[in-house]
Amino acid sequence: MATKENQTILKLQIPAGKATPAPPIGPALGQVGVNIMEFCKAYNDLTKDKGDVVIPVEIIVNNKDKSFKLILKTPPATVLIKKALNIQSGSSNPNTKFVGTLNRDQIEQIANDKMPDLNAHSLDQAVKIIAGSARSMGVKVVLS
Repeated sequence: MATKENQTILKLQIPAGKATPAPPIGPALGQVGVNIMEFCKAYNDLTKDKGDVVIPVEIIVNNKDKSFKLILKTPPATVLIKKALNIQSGSSNPNTKFVGTLNRDQIEQIANDKMPDLNAHSLDQAVKIIAGSARSMGVKVVLS
């Protein structure tokens, strides 16, 4: 939770269209005084067409009147990699046991999807970031 003088910023990762007042959402929003049901309705309306993907959200709360603003981010790279390979999880031992293979076209597609939230100035830099995430999950990467 980061704070400025009159605002608080919360960061949560919630499945698209499935925000409920149950933990972890309820307690996180309750401690800053946000109307939890109002948040759940707003988030679910914004993400109802995104499927079952986890969508990170930044909630900027005005400390005076407890109003809030939502900023949706792109899904985490690991979620996009798992979706591209149609797997449930990464490898338990990523250096020796591999769970799949990504080619350059697949990595470029994921990098294009993630580009707004990556700290990269070009597609080649973004591809390297996504390839590193894939390798750490136990996915073979073919960039040639």
